Amino acid sequence: MKATAKEWNEVRSAFATSIMVDTAINSLAQNLDGPEWPIKGKEETPAKYIDLTFDEAVELLQLKGQKPEKLDDLIGILRETLAFDSPFGEMVEQAQAAAERDNPLLKNLAKLGIPENFPITLTALDAGTLEFCKLEKLHTLGEFAVFAQGMSQTVIVGGDFKKLLNALSHVDEAALAEVLPYRRGQKGLHLAEAVAHCSRGSDAAARVETATTWFHTELAGIETDLAAGGTLERHFVSLGNPALERKAADLLRPHLRARPGKAAPAAAAPVEKKKSGFFGWFSRK
Repeated sequence: MKATAKEWNEVRSAFATSIMVDTAINSLAQNLDGPEWPIKGKEETPAKYIDLTFDEAVELLQLKGQKPEKLDDLIGILRETLAFDSPFGEMVEQAQAAAERDNPLLKNLAKLGIPENFPITLTALDAGTLEFCKLEKLHTLGEFAVFAQGMSQTVIVGGDFKKLLNALSHVDEAALAEVLPYRRGQKGLHLAEAVAHCSRGSDAAARVETATTWFHTELAGIETDLAAGGTLERHFVSLGNPALERKAADLLRPHLRARPGKAAPAAAAPVEKKKSGFFGWFSRK
């Protein structure tokens, strides 16, 4: 089964005011190029499903002798039907765009200089929250913000999902720094903090490689500074923890083109010039 609760909630909300809501699903399917709807009858309409939650819709389909995967087909039929209903589809798109513009979480991301497309996988969210985001196909902070804004007020969330949600809602810089590579008092996200977060995981090396790809501009700046005689360690003093600073610097070191901290090759011993004349003869005695 590919469908998610998020996808089902989006399509059922969009279909709620469609003029096709009381049309037989089988008839809707026949107008499309997709699979037929196996349950016949004029009473088998979208209206029978769109008031149900994701789990309730799956349960109803099972009661009718269908596998849970059949909800994938239903979502596809409703979504494609909306696409044909162009005036309604445009209205839905405009409403969604307006909702995103009014999303306070997105506004706070912009205020903090945090890019919406920052990957969830580079955050320090706990494993449970990362798995939840993966299941809901939330790949970026922007998608997280849109999803969180659309959640029902009755939904109870916990763990780092709640921490990030509250931190963005109230612009809590201390809490943001715990789950994002955010530096208190400064805008944007930073490579040093990202590497520090990566260092706490078992897959630190792989995550650091991803972080250097994302923060490639900042990495280039560090390399330029090192080439001019700067030190790598000074780029990590913002962490405020000497042990963590050293650990993070060591993790980043292999990814630098000019690798600091490597001993320079020993200079060759000067070749003694051969003496000539009387003194040369005398010294060889």
